[in-house]
Amino acid sequence: MTQLRELQEATILFVDDEEVNVLLLRRILERQGYRDLIAVNDPLEVPDLVLERRPDLLITDLHMPGMHGLELISRVMEQRSEDDWFPIAVITADATEEAEAEALRRGAKDFIAKPFKATQIRLRVENLLRTRFLHQALRVHADHLEEKVRERTRDLETARLDLLERLALAAEYRDYVTGRHTQRVGELCGLLADRLDLGPARTELLRRAAPLHDVGKIGIPDAILLKPGRLTEREFATMREHVDVGAALLAEGQSDLMILAERVALTHHERWDGSGYPRGLRGDEIPIEGQIVAVADVFDTLINERPYKPAWPIEKAVAEVRRQSGRWFAPRVVEAFLNVLAETPGLLDRLEAESRADAAAGGTLPAATNSGA
Repeated sequence: MTQLRELQEATILFVDDEEVNVLLLRRILERQGYRDLIAVNDPLEVPDLVLERRPDLLITDLHMPGMHGLELISRVMEQRSEDDWFPIAVITADATEEAEAEALRRGAKDFIAKPFKATQIRLRVENLLRTRFLHQALRVHADHLEEKVRERTRDLETARLDLLERLALAAEYRDYVTGRHTQRVGELCGLLADRLDLGPARTELLRRAAPLHDVGKIGIPDAILLKPGRLTEREFATMREHVDVGAALLAEGQSDLMILAERVALTHHERWDGSGYPRGLRGDEIPIEGQIVAVADVFDTLINERPYKPAWPIEKAVAEVRRQSGRWFAPRVVEAFLNVLAETPGLLDRLEAESRADAAAGGTLPAATNSGA
């Protein structure tokens, strides 16, 4: 509980147009040990003083020239935040029930009739200050708890992102063994989403969700996933199941990231003309995130070596993406893709260098041949 000596550090502002009342209040409070006292006779000075000095307690009369006490209470309460319990005590000769009810309705916390006694003032002031400091302590404690919750949430989010990144890598290791395909797809998707003005939050979500687009390959048998030659029609049908497997793995997630990752896994093989899978969605039936990942995934696959094909030159891969506008890919995403390549310094050089590095590292052991991308 707040000790009296702590209360005596409080700042108390009081206003009364009668000088004798101001002097009397000052004497009572000083005898009680309060040192930071601000006394004024003009209520018009009070709003600015409240902002400048941030008092812990305001004591005011009601009937004063220049501004009525009720108006003063309203003005002061408008300056305070809702979570700041600020005590205002009214000391007045107008001790009617109507005056008291209106003062309390406007935000006053106490109502004292004149003439008052010194003991009455000391106890009322002490109680009001104790209550204020208790509210402040509770607010500090609540802020501390909220910060702890935020820290814990950040820790959980970091752990979840780490888990998802490892899950994406696990799928890639089964397919390509080495390389940064999933990371490059995520990066390129982020650039495309930004170019398409999806907004910072949505763009960041897609950047993190896109690497999980092929996580369903974890559920594809090795005999198909690692087959070095062209897949049969039946094998390709099995390979196509990786989108449903991925969506199932990511289903029922509670976070925005998991919900988006599920959507991406399910729709990144849909095609703008309706010839894709698994649902044969057409045009903007395909979520914009699926449209974006489709371009990024295919382009990165084209410029990197696979067991069933050599790496395409950058220029040829870009031309292929352009050619598939309105067929495989959404025209506006292709336009954004071309703009990103033209406006991002060093991007193409870096992608080409990584392609060569992956090939030199042996990152193209047998992989699925007709996976769609």
